Amino acid sequence: MQKQIWKPGTLLAPVPPVLVSCGTLEKPNVLTIGWTGIINTIPAMTYISVRPERFSHGLIQASGEFVINLPTKALVRAVDFCGVRSGRDLDKFTHCGLTPLPGAEVSAPVIGESPVSLECQVEQVLSLGSHDMFLAKILCIDVDENIVDDGGRLCLEKCGLIAYAHGTYYELGKSLGTFGFTVRKKKKKGPTSGKKRKPASKAEKSRA
Repeated sequence: MQKQIWKPGTLLAPVPPVLVSCGTLEKPNVLTIGWTGIINTIPAMTYISVRPERFSHGLIQASGEFVINLPTKALVRAVDFCGVRSGRDLDKFTHCGLTPLPGAEVSAPVIGESPVSLECQVEQVLSLGSHDMFLAKILCIDVDENIVDDGGRLCLEKCGLIAYAHGTYYELGKSLGTFGFTVRKKKKKGPTSGKKRKPASKAEKSRA
């Protein structure tokens, strides 16, 4: 297979175009972030990379807090708008019809319309060039009770989550398998009491 060699670029895709809320419940702000992910399990830690010139950068730096809100198909217009407009110019919560809810652990607001929100506290800031990376501890997670089944399982497949790849938004679709499916042992079928017997052959009938 022939490959072209390109200059370094940000072509890791898809990524989650999350809505990051910051500020306070009284003066909430939100911006769209593409550079985010999980960086540690215990303690649970994440990061967001923000350009220093963004209005939200100063708010997050001052408070040391932010909330990562997972995006859905219903929020795609808000995701796009909050990525191209600044909170210096308008109230993006009001413009996009988003509901600011109080966080359980942080002063930054949680977006009511997001099914899953990660409340985060900044642990370290790394200046990398075009962006500053905010390394943060996940303090708690706000989960919409409508996506938790009776057994306590989180049903993210109900949410219509979206992804972003090379300038385009996509809705997540068909499941291709669950974690570890390639090595998972298949369950053995036990004896079935109601299993039908094959009809007797002529030889068997003659011996009867």
